[in-house]
Amino acid sequence: MSLLNVLDKAAAGGRLSFQEGVRLYKEAPLADLGAAAHARRMQLYPGSDVTYVIDTTINYTNVCNVHCTFCAFFRPEKHKEGYTMSHDTVLSRVKFAADQGATQIMIQGGVNPELKLEWFESLFRRVAAEYPGVDIHSLSVSEVIGLAHIEELAVREVLARLKSAGMKSLPGAGAEILVERVRKRISARKVKPDVWLDVMRQAQLLGMATTATMMFGSIETNEERIEHLHVLRELQDETAGFTAFIPWYYVPWKTPLRGKEATGLQYLRVLAISRLYLDNFPHLQASWLTPGLKMGQLALFYGCDDMGGTILEEQVVHDAGSTNAATRKQLEDIIIGAGFRPVIRDTYWNLRDDVALATAG
Repeated sequence: MSLLNVLDKAAAGGRLSFQEGVRLYKEAPLADLGAAAHARRMQLYPGSDVTYVIDTTINYTNVCNVHCTFCAFFRPEKHKEGYTMSHDTVLSRVKFAADQGATQIMIQGGVNPELKLEWFESLFRRVAAEYPGVDIHSLSVSEVIGLAHIEELAVREVLARLKSAGMKSLPGAGAEILVERVRKRISARKVKPDVWLDVMRQAQLLGMATTATMMFGSIETNEERIEHLHVLRELQDETAGFTAFIPWYYVPWKTPLRGKEATGLQYLRVLAISRLYLDNFPHLQASWLTPGLKMGQLALFYGCDDMGGTILEEQVVHDAGSTNAATRKQLEDIIIGAGFRPVIRDTYWNLRDDVALATAG
């Protein structure tokens, strides 16, 4: 097939082979790739709505025994700069977010071996009881695996207990690139690709919503980026458990790995190929935290139907060197400025008509 025919097929929702995905990613002009991705997005969501969630990320501890080379946030055990928040401190952060209208709370941190499963169960029960209107979209695969090792329990049992305590969904953090060669270089102590995928599978089989991510721009090849999309697509074929895909680029400025920051054009290309290749993913999210709001606005024309969250608080990407932040009004202005209508959603993409909606005029 000609390149144009492959683009037309993808724009219409046709499934790309791995070879076609690599070809489009490497050879298609960015404008054509973006146009195909936008056509597919408008086919899926023909209205003018662009969703976003009012949320926050509470990084409850920076103590971590995984030691990823791309991370500037973590501190090893017993380090003088290590910290772990008390439950009361976490609850005060949740209150602040809930007072701003937040419907989603992401509680994430390092893999701290001092924290047992009961610590999280107690915390989540308090959050659920005191703030029932807030969804606990929290932890990461690495944290879940860490708890399974500490408690000598099966991952499924850990997830079931966390769910019983109030954790309603599992974020896709820690995926990076789901290729073993890459993970050996940037996160050798972190879970292997098949383990990451199986934790997601177990969460989905328990009825928990999940998201998937990709951190690109470290040492992976173009082919390895498509391989990452491919294994996610295969799991989604099996379970249909992912609600959204969120690609974001690596911020190198203060990390041991260092390297060069991805360009805006590379960011848009990744978004476009993601929308076309992940034909079974409902939503593509513009992760504006690393590229900034202006690039997030452009993302709405490269396949994205969702602007992500307000992220009222976040430390991990900030410590790596990103200074981007946004208020709810700024997110809405960006969406309106692109010609769309901002609509507040919850973790499960239910529209929140109990919160005043902005309109595009």
